Amino acid sequence: MSTTFRNYIDGAFADAADGRTLDVVDPTTGDVYATSPLSGPADVDAAMAAAAAAFPVWRDTTPAVRQKVLLKIADAMEARAGELVAAESRDTGKPLHLTRDEELAPAVDQVRFFAGAARMLEGRSAGEYMEGMTSIIRREPVGVCAQVAPWNYPLLMAVWKFAPAIAAGNAVVLKPSDTTPASTVLLAEIIGGVLAELDLPRGIFNVVCGDRDTGRLMVEHPTPAMASITGSVRAGMAVAESASKDLKRVHLELGGKAPVVVFEDLDSAAIAKAVEDIAVAGFFNAGQDCTAATRVLVHESVHDEFVSALAKAAAGTKTGQPDDEDVLYGPLNNANQLAQVSGFIERLPAHATVEAGGHRVGDKGYFWAPTVVSGLRQDDEIVQNEVFGPVITVQSFTDEDQAVAYANGVEYALASSVWTKDHARAMRMSKRLDFGCVWINTHMALVAEMPHGGYKKSGYGKDLSAYGFEDYTRIKHVMTSL
Repeated sequence: MSTTFRNYIDGAFADAADGRTLDVVDPTTGDVYATSPLSGPADVDAAMAAAAAAFPVWRDTTPAVRQKVLLKIADAMEARAGELVAAESRDTGKPLHLTRDEELAPAVDQVRFFAGAARMLEGRSAGEYMEGMTSIIRREPVGVCAQVAPWNYPLLMAVWKFAPAIAAGNAVVLKPSDTTPASTVLLAEIIGGVLAELDLPRGIFNVVCGDRDTGRLMVEHPTPAMASITGSVRAGMAVAESASKDLKRVHLELGGKAPVVVFEDLDSAAIAKAVEDIAVAGFFNAGQDCTAATRVLVHESVHDEFVSALAKAAAGTKTGQPDDEDVLYGPLNNANQLAQVSGFIERLPAHATVEAGGHRVGDKGYFWAPTVVSGLRQDDEIVQNEVFGPVITVQSFTDEDQAVAYANGVEYALASSVWTKDHARAMRMSKRLDFGCVWINTHMALVAEMPHGGYKKSGYGKDLSAYGFEDYTRIKHVMTSL
């Protein structure tokens, strides 16, 4: 029996106004299992109107009220954890146990973090900077926020979008990816229940399902004061261009090509541990993570040892069905992504060597084997462009300067890591690497208190942390005569 997802606008579930729908595919089989609305102008208008009507009421609530709402949302998410995990896994094919432990648990924690942040907005103290005048700084919500979430972490990214926005007093219209609406629609039910319980306007949080054109309509709409998207560089550039027409504020978290720099001072035991950690950080979620450890740079003196160990780790990494607790990752998200990953492998230059994997797994669904490719050069396509699959590339370098040049020599600048026992070198590298995050002897660790965001074509603005919270506020100067 097919499932039907619906938009959530002003506290009510509804089909698209014109009745159009999209198929939702189970990536473990490639079969259609549900439909969702293909929302058009009328649906976007309705959602924006609901958010605009709710905003003044929500803006004028106290931080204590916003905190109470977010804490109740977190509690409700926790109470319905099994449903959220099942919905997320159905759309993505992710292992159930990892989705529960590595995604749902952090998502709940992050909602609670922003509940606390709602009461901790900081500004400069009042003071007299002109004789006879006192100045104060107000931080205010920006207004209605149009938000577009990706398919790689549908629930987690929905939290990264809505939690800081409503904590700051904004109203939200959120669009999930067309391939992964399930957990976001369920989240709308949960949030709507909390708002109803507290007798608050339901239009504070709205969900509009659809495709790229739906997202474009949201960004182009005159109501939102801010547009936020997590997605591809191409999508981010389109959003920035569209938002520029009426000077909307824009928050972009885009692609990544994280360098993983491994130095020669690691002994065999340290190399083994680095390989283990890097393999997990490269293959987790089928490599569909813009911070994934998929571009490894290894000093030439330990290159062969490292590649051999990494290929062995890849061969021992398992992909499979969501209910198998032995698998690290499930399928790629969709047929287009499978074609993209296979295309990179098919176009490998003659000097490249596939050390492990490099092929599809099975003939149903979108599974791809954990893959390691060595012998690559800096200008190779697979080094320069984001694969977004379970593919780790390896290059060798001769010295620190070359490692820095290779690491920084891409258009992305989101995340990176350095693996060394030399503290001074780690500090030098953390300064020289042109990325929004530098991990040392670890990779892909995130906490709610620290910011996530990049430079260059990885976008701008921060998720998580007080910095991410402040991105959803505006600053007003108030001066009064004494």
